[in-house]
Order: sequence, then C-alpha cells, then structure tokens
Amino acid sequence: MKILITGGFGYIGSFLIEKFLQNKNYEIIVIDNLIYKNQPLNLPNIKHFNIDLRMINDYDKYLDGVEAIIHLAALVGDPVCAKNSELAKEINFAASIKLIEEAKKNKIPKFIFVSTCSNYGKMADSSKYIDETGELRPVSLYAQLKVEVEKYILQNQTVDFYPVILRFATAYGLNKHRMRFDLTVNEFTRDSVLKNELVIYGEQFWRPYCHIFDISEAIMKVLATESKKIAYEVFNVGATSENYTKQMIYELLKKENPELKVKFVKQIDDPRDYKVSFEKIKNVLNFIPKYKVIDGIREIIAALKANIFPDAYNKIYRNEIIV
Repeated sequence: MKILITGGFGYIGSFLIEKFLQNKNYEIIVIDNLIYKNQPLNLPNIKHFNIDLRMINDYDKYLDGVEAIIHLAALVGDPVCAKNSELAKEINFAASIKLIEEAKKNKIPKFIFVSTCSNYGKMADSSKYIDETGELRPVSLYAQLKVEVEKYILQNQTVDFYPVILRFATAYGLNKHRMRFDLTVNEFTRDSVLKNELVIYGEQFWRPYCHIFDISEAIMKVLATESKKIAYEVFNVGATSENYTKQMIYELLKKENPELKVKFVKQIDDPRDYKVSFEKIKNVLNFIPKYKVIDGIREIIAALKANIFPDAYNKIYRNEIIV
C-alpha cells in the first residue's frame, strides 16, 4: 500500500513510520516542512517532500498512486496555536480542507483525519465518561479548529471517499527520533528525574492518555479495516481505564521516586476537564492498548538515566516554532 503521511516526521508520525516499515508491503510518502526543526527519518521506502502544505497548488504529483492519507500535519497543542493563531488557522483548517478536497478529486478512498479528545473541553459533568456522541465544548483554538474540520468532513460526504476521524487521547511515550517533553506524562517524568520536583497546575482536572505505540496501532487497525464499514465514523483512541488526574500521575511518579517534591498551583486559565470512554473503538475495531501510563513513565526514566537526551530542556523537544 502506498500511503501519504502529512507531518510524518513529528512525534507520532516518525514512530508510526517505523512501524509501517517493519512490513515491506508499505511505501511511504511524507510531506513535512520540519517546522519544529525536527529531522527526517533516513529509512528505505520513504519519499520526503519538504514543503509547506499551504504552498501546494498541484497535488497530483504527491497523490499519484496513493491509496491512503494519514493527515497528522498541524500546529499541535494549545500553546503553539495560541501563540501563532493565524498560522494555526491556515495550516490546521484551510490546508486540511484543501487536502480533503484533493483526496476526493484524486479518488483516494482511505483518509484518516487526526483529531483530539481536547474537543470535549470542559465537560458539564466530569464525573461521567463522555463518548463520541457527547457534546463538543472546545476551549482552545487548537481544539476549535479540529472541531471545524470534523464538521466539514461529516457535512460534506461524498461517494467513494471513506474518511475516519480519530480523536487521540493525550499522547506520551519514548520516541528517539522526535521526542516531546511538552506533553504531561513526558514533562512530569523529565522533571521528576532531572529536578526532583514538579509544579502542577490544576491537579484535579481529568485527561485520558495513550502511548504513541498504541496510537500507531489504532491507525494501522483503521487502515486494515474495510473502508465502507467505518466510513465517516469517529473514534476516541485510548482506553477507558487510562483516564487520570494530574495528581494521579504525580502519585505514580512518587512511587518511582519517593523523594519527589511537588507544588500544586490553582489553575484557572486552562479549564479543560474530561473523562473519555473508549468503548467504541474497543468494540468495533477490537482495539485494546498495550501500554499504561506507568509503562511510559518507566521507559522515559530509563532513557533519561541513560543520558539519551543530554539536553532534555532544549526547545527542540517542544512544539515551539524556532525562528
């Protein structure tokens, strides 16, 4: 299968590509302009186009022979979108809509749109689990733009085009190609090892978490499923048991490092609070994540102690546009 992955050298994309290339039946095309100064993967069966999605006028040469598109490219995360709001609108919304229309025009049947559980925002009742039918209440520009693209896909259905929307739980886990230390589990683990202290904002708020290995597995399961069976479906990606408050993550880290100190700070400017159900993806795609948060914590602790990231506070490990 010939697959186009936008943003393929990012945190999730680079991990996913390695999984694909363990199977020689895949040919990968990557469009990634390396906006975070990340590096392309030097592996066989990859063709890389270093170009901004916004700059592509003629998609034909990129889409020739492509059977599936995995659309990861975006300014990912609330801080980078808030800081670069116009750029976020251009990339996360306008360029996404253009890619969707080009996929239709080029008769590419499989299209995976990568969305986020952040779309649930501030739940009316965070004591209950929310599923894919629940109200979307985005509280950040990042989530608002994801919701708008989701609406566009679902409201503009076309014959012979079979998109699937995946709302990822907050990602975590070790990636030696393109690590991120601006994600909660990864960041807390880094600080617990290197500073022996955590500063936690809004320790009471709930979030679901999913390892990048399992996120990659979910994508591969979607690709392996008959397109018509899951066309225009929305799936939360994660496990219902893997919802945590930030305080619960601190408690897991405390077990690994009993000397760990913590300072809790009342959080009012980020009201996201959501517990998510992942029963649909388990029942429909038989998707059961392999990793739990504690597994990710332990692998990152080992990597930091082995000095794999000698400068773990460098900006290259954040989704921050480096000028």
